[in-house]
Amino acid sequence: MTHQTSPRNPAHAPATPRDFSFAVDSRLTGPDGQPRPGRTGTITTPHGTIQTPAFIPVATQATVKAVLPEAMAELGAQALLANAYHLYLQPGADLLDEAGGLGQFMNWHGPTFTDSGGFQVMSLGSGFKKVIDMAGPKAPSGQGADDAVAPGKERLANVDEDGVWFKSHLNGDQHRFTPEVSVGIQHQLGADIMFAFDELTTLHNSRGYQEEALERTRRWAQRCLDEHARLTGERTARPYQALFGVIQGAQYEDLRRKACGDLAAMRTGFADGSGGHGDSQALEHGFDGYGIGGALEKANLGKIVSWCAEELPEDKPRHLLGISEPDDLFTSVENGADTFDCVSPTRVARTGAFYTSEGRFNLPGARYKRDFSPLEEGCDCYTCAHYTRAYIHHLIKAKEMVAHTLISVHNERFTVRLVDRIRVSIGDGTFYELKDEVLGRYYAPKA
Repeated sequence: MTHQTSPRNPAHAPATPRDFSFAVDSRLTGPDGQPRPGRTGTITTPHGTIQTPAFIPVATQATVKAVLPEAMAELGAQALLANAYHLYLQPGADLLDEAGGLGQFMNWHGPTFTDSGGFQVMSLGSGFKKVIDMAGPKAPSGQGADDAVAPGKERLANVDEDGVWFKSHLNGDQHRFTPEVSVGIQHQLGADIMFAFDELTTLHNSRGYQEEALERTRRWAQRCLDEHARLTGERTARPYQALFGVIQGAQYEDLRRKACGDLAAMRTGFADGSGGHGDSQALEHGFDGYGIGGALEKANLGKIVSWCAEELPEDKPRHLLGISEPDDLFTSVENGADTFDCVSPTRVARTGAFYTSEGRFNLPGARYKRDFSPLEEGCDCYTCAHYTRAYIHHLIKAKEMVAHTLISVHNERFTVRLVDRIRVSIGDGTFYELKDEVLGRYYAPKA
């Protein structure tokens, strides 16, 4: 669980990168006795600590869909991740700043993350929503389709060297995002961990375009870092906000390794505030951590994470953007990811799908009409302690919204608890036994 701390007193010294830290607590050993990139650790933020590996549920618009923030705390979530682009459009980053920041606004007292808007470069630009195993048009040459747009979708984002023009999906208004704008919005949102603005490509882009986008993302990353330092120096009444660089490069090993090296080497100057008598000294500092993003095929997930783990600094956390399936969680942790987020637990809940140790099942099915057992026997979530499959099946058929809440609570708890078990297994040396047990049951053929 998250340990609460009080935000910085405005009378104290200005916030600096020293207010955020990551420490490795234990390391994963492979079945052959050799060390693996996986590890456990502790991320320390002004609003509490995060024990890693950790699953970070997504609260896109300052809420996990259909679930109260208090319920998210009770089910064991250590931090929540919100979407900077959506909150910028509605209700506005300035409003959240006035409210005291994202956590205060939504009554969440633990650490918070915000993404940069980079995902919307892809989702609004091409219309593709899934990052892993995206399916869509390929260029006849087999080299990719740089202008591919998902069937039935309109391009709502256009990239140039300086930034991105977005067309609002709400009312059609045009909005300009640059690295400086994205970082400024995230500073106003007040999350403990922010991400640098990047261009998220798709698997349909050519190698040439991947190289072009990677270089653009590198230049944007330095601009983000510089603006972050400037705003940190200006907003002295606010706690320090960590900034993570984002690693792109699709499925190309050389591009992924280059991106890691480029971002790991970046530095900018912060006001240290340790000179005494109000004097500030220069503190050269880079990114506080790194996000591993971009389009990739599921089969290559482990390799891509391991390439990044080999290149990135050991003393900085690594966040993998957009995964939550059990096999992906084990693969990512084994290869060095520390935290990850995904919308899937609540997204599939809204279709009536629920997770169990035996796999994922669809509650609208007629077989559950007279099933008076919980969603999963032995589950310690609120839903399983109080409600039956038959009751929630009825709610779905009656189109009652509380069905989404009850299934979402269970699915989030399932995912958070699984990652908690993975974390414990690294410490006690049973990771591979747990992996075989969990995946063997979850993916076993269903009758």
